[in-house]
Amino acid sequence: MKTLTTPKSEDWNQYWALDQTKRFTQVSWSKRRILHVLRKYVKKDGKALDAGCGSGFFSKFFCDEGMQTWALDFSEKALNMAQSITDGRCQLVQANLVDGTLSEKRHERFDVIFSDGLFEHFYQSDQDKIVLNLLSVLSETGALITFVPNRWSPWELIRPFYMPGIEEKPFILQELLNLNERNGMKVIERGGINTFPFPFSPDHLVGQFWGMLLFTVARKR
Repeated sequence: MKTLTTPKSEDWNQYWALDQTKRFTQVSWSKRRILHVLRKYVKKDGKALDAGCGSGFFSKFFCDEGMQTWALDFSEKALNMAQSITDGRCQLVQANLVDGTLSEKRHERFDVIFSDGLFEHFYQSDQDKIVLNLLSVLSETGALITFVPNRWSPWELIRPFYMPGIEEKPFILQELLNLNERNGMKVIERGGINTFPFPFSPDHLVGQFWGMLLFTVARKR
């Protein structure tokens, strides 16, 4: 059984420096479907944390929607990309969500904490640490919105060619539900998206089985 190697900051810096990663700043069908989920939880003048901001695409979305936005990442390269794509409108936070306590560094309480492509890079014990760290800065009525890759998606066959040097362990939906529930969260929305990368995709029917991404929206109990 292959052991998961958690990417280090230099791995991410190298990855985000690749020319091919520039595509992550562009709109795709999967991003459109993520935005469709996010828009229901956007709160104008509220506070949003983009945890594992990567290219900064979603940080820009939150800024454009009128939210005060913080972009968090372990990689300095990623934070520079987020600063650029948002024209400096977001605040940058460089942090390792496994080590240390986020609430000691940030005193804000966020209405939306969003992650896409974060948890699959960590072992379960570290995933729990990350959730608890994020919950420490989530407002009492805030939403934790989590997107992860689906283990059964055909995308997983070609993903290594698009993300060289970055390992991950994709989820099934029940594992994502368990991650929320064992850390005291109540899941209020769940599903899968981008079954087909076309305008029409039967996500509401089979997304949780074959979609490229799985997601949950959860609140504190």
